[in-house]
Amino acid sequence: MYMARGHIHVYTGDGEGKTLTAFGLALRAVGHGFKVIIVQFMKGRKDVGEYKVKDRLQPEYEIYQFGREEFVDLNNPQPIDYELAKKALEFAEKVLEKKPRILVLDEINLAAAIGLVKVEDVLKLLEKVPEETVVVLTGRRAPKEFIEVADLVTEMREIKHPYKLGVGARRGIEY
Repeated sequence: MYMARGHIHVYTGDGEGKTLTAFGLALRAVGHGFKVIIVQFMKGRKDVGEYKVKDRLQPEYEIYQFGREEFVDLNNPQPIDYELAKKALEFAEKVLEKKPRILVLDEINLAAAIGLVKVEDVLKLLEKVPEETVVVLTGRRAPKEFIEVADLVTEMREIKHPYKLGVGARRGIEY
């Protein structure tokens, strides 16, 4: 059922391209002079392209990271991972009040799936989306509740990947 609120997009699945798709949408919006705010859950590396470009795309583009540089152990997250995810969700709620055209919640699907944030808390945030805002939820294992409330859902499916041939992550391509 459609609600009188902004739109919600979900990019999920085991294939590559969820964050990449969200950033493509963000770049498109910046190109039209719209405000874009990105909140990254479980990510803290500053050497990734989407973070490094922030100074060139200001003032329309803002990106904030709430994670450690190390990967989160999905089977055994550390207390700091829960704390950072909670701060990220609280921050997202505050920046939503600015009514950006695009608000990307990068990796929130996985953060919710492993319990770093509560599904119910994310749903409460989504109820507050201003009409002019599109909120994008990225990450594997999107909870069914996110899929149900979304206006657009895309599932990325891996068919082939160079990593399986021994090709490592490439600067400017995978990060």
